[in-house]
Amino acid sequence: MANATGKAGRIVELKNVKIHVPRGFGPCQVHGTRGAAVHATPATPSPFGTSTGEVLSAPLAHLTRRSLIAAAAFAPLLGAARAAASIEAQLPLWPDNPPGGGGPGGEAITDKKGAVSNISRPSLTRVSPSQPNGAAVLIAAGGGYKRIEMAMEADPAAAWLAARGVTAFILSYRLPGEGWTAGNACALQDAQRAIRLIRANARSFGVDPQKLGVLGFSAGGHLLGLASAWSDFASSPAIDSVDEQSARPDACALIYPVITLEAPYDKTSTRKVLVGQAPSAAQAREWSVQTHVRARCPDMFLAQAEDDPISDPHNTLIMAQACRDAAVPVEMHRFANGAHGFGMGRPGTESAQWPEQYATWLRARKFLA
Repeated sequence: MANATGKAGRIVELKNVKIHVPRGFGPCQVHGTRGAAVHATPATPSPFGTSTGEVLSAPLAHLTRRSLIAAAAFAPLLGAARAAASIEAQLPLWPDNPPGGGGPGGEAITDKKGAVSNISRPSLTRVSPSQPNGAAVLIAAGGGYKRIEMAMEADPAAAWLAARGVTAFILSYRLPGEGWTAGNACALQDAQRAIRLIRANARSFGVDPQKLGVLGFSAGGHLLGLASAWSDFASSPAIDSVDEQSARPDACALIYPVITLEAPYDKTSTRKVLVGQAPSAAQAREWSVQTHVRARCPDMFLAQAEDDPISDPHNTLIMAQACRDAAVPVEMHRFANGAHGFGMGRPGTESAQWPEQYATWLRARKFLA
């Protein structure tokens, strides 16, 4: 187990492991338990691979299991990206406890499918391309706000982006049902903080602060949809200079997202976790993404299968209409099959088309060459 202390803005070398300590965090402990935890295990490859060793970090506390799951499910995709990226140390979102405090204790828990829960310290994991183009994308996987589907959604998406020169940031956000005082606002607080944190450290991360997109899946699509449409909402008090940055992303892609919490499309875990079993009409409306779409909302990319049994396919139709009503540029792709949770595309279904459609969309916005 490696231990070290790094000063802000410096690179710490730990026997084949490179740890970047960003500005704005002060001294950062690099150890093997919590916080900016790093377990260096060159003998156990991550699905992304590096030429200088591996960096495994909490809440990827069981990244060996998660790596194997992701590698098995997305072997062709990750193989192509193997030499294109390195996983950096995990960066805590907040300098101390998150706003309001509370939450679970102990290590993050990773289940047999690579989904993570028991998020005691929300954070970012940076996946850096070997040849970065200056663009960045924040990724939020789904899981109904009960877990975060890292291995099946976030990790493959990060590998795909890094292989194309985009610096990816994987968001480990607080889950509202895990006892946080901020309640249903806790995940939105983390998403807004993550966008600001990337911008505040853009120079050291090697990214353009005006070329920051978001990519959300399922409940993660609800989260980043809210962050995009409701970016002027102060979900938490400002605590430092990071919070002076804009929380508005420059582009937003939502894949089989939960958009509305209103009837009759309210039979989701997202609705139950955020507003309860019997919310008022006002509560359901307030936490529905389409409610907050205005002209300042970033350009929108939507993708969903018409046989989605979890997020009713009307969700993307509702979001597309809200964007059109607000004169927000929107591109929507609907697939005859693919169901829910297809990540970077389920082989043998039309959903496998969306990554290249997304690449074309990113290229038109100068995120890709």
